[in-house]
Amino acid sequence: MADNERFLDRAWRVQHRIEERNSRIGKGKYGRVLKMARKPTEEEYSRTVKITGLGIILIGLVGFIIYMIREMVAPWILHFFGH
Repeated sequence: MADNERFLDRAWRVQHRIEERNSRIGKGKYGRVLKMARKPTEEEYSRTVKITGLGIILIGLVGFIIYMIREMVAPWILHFFGH
């Protein structure tokens, strides 16, 4: 019977720890942010998607330009210096 009581005591302690953690949700550092969060309107979402897409395209374009410089200009520079 003592083993059964120890098991139940341990189970209750685990249960209390879980409930205590859940009761603290929303009261920590990010709780205020989570409470203020809301679903964006269709206009806000659309604007965010457009700006994000434009940023991705610009970063890709910069990478492509660097690649082209490396492929076209670097061999010319190496040839100029005799390598």
